[in-house]
Amino acid sequence: MSDPDALQKLIVLAQQTHDQTVLLRRMEAERYRLQDLANPRYADSRRLIRHGFKVYSQADEDGIIQEIFNRIGVTSRTFIEFGVESGIECNTVKLLTEGWSGLWIDGSDRHAAEIRRTFEPRLAAGQLKLHGAIVSAENINSLIAQAEIAGDIDLLSIDIDYNDYWVWKAIETVTPRVVVIEYNATLRPPMSLVVPYEPARKWDGTNYFGASLEALVRLGRDKGYRVVGCNYAGVNAFFVRDDVAGDHFLDPATAEEHYEPPRYFYAFQSAGHRARPGPYVSV
Repeated sequence: MSDPDALQKLIVLAQQTHDQTVLLRRMEAERYRLQDLANPRYADSRRLIRHGFKVYSQADEDGIIQEIFNRIGVTSRTFIEFGVESGIECNTVKLLTEGWSGLWIDGSDRHAAEIRRTFEPRLAAGQLKLHGAIVSAENINSLIAQAEIAGDIDLLSIDIDYNDYWVWKAIETVTPRVVVIEYNATLRPPMSLVVPYEPARKWDGTNYFGASLEALVRLGRDKGYRVVGCNYAGVNAFFVRDDVAGDHFLDPATAEEHYEPPRYFYAFQSAGHRARPGPYVSV
């Protein structure tokens, strides 16, 4: 085709068609979710999954985290999250925009550079601290200590796609009230399985990664936490420390009760426009 205007029109038309297809798929995914949540299994108001929504999280984690703290309250308004990538889509950026402070860790130089550009005012103000490092069971406590964070914090979020179980097991420097951690939804209860610890190993894109929900529930129990729910996409599990959980959450605190199957299609939902987290001004 020799006419540049005609070629440009075709490119625009192709983009519009693609955008419409993506929109229709997202609408269908949301319709599917609402049909699922009409199941009597989800009727109990204590089940967290009904409260899920996305602002900056990958799927519906933002809403579930908000509901957990609605029930147990907040204290330090401090978080730690590792595996944040560029920071614009993770489990703590909503909290950051609401005035929380904390530490992000990511092992990619490119991601660290993007975070420094996007969140420069918050880094400069000390509200956000950043470590560019590959997290392991051996270094996680020293990385947290270097940020001068210790003891009781409100939230820990772990998403490193492979050794999540082993890193959580190793953490002693902080005692978060809430833990969000990725689980392998392929491994359904009662399977209690975890990949062998290999500090240099990364996710290879298959379903061989991480730990089953049952394995994480057992680890959480040993560390003084109870499972309180999973998100709809079947990606993240939520744990609350025993001493603050009270009777705010659905019993029994078992993998069988709270397991959600892999619905990874829902992790690609949009919250509207492309994410750009602030800086906003509180009024």
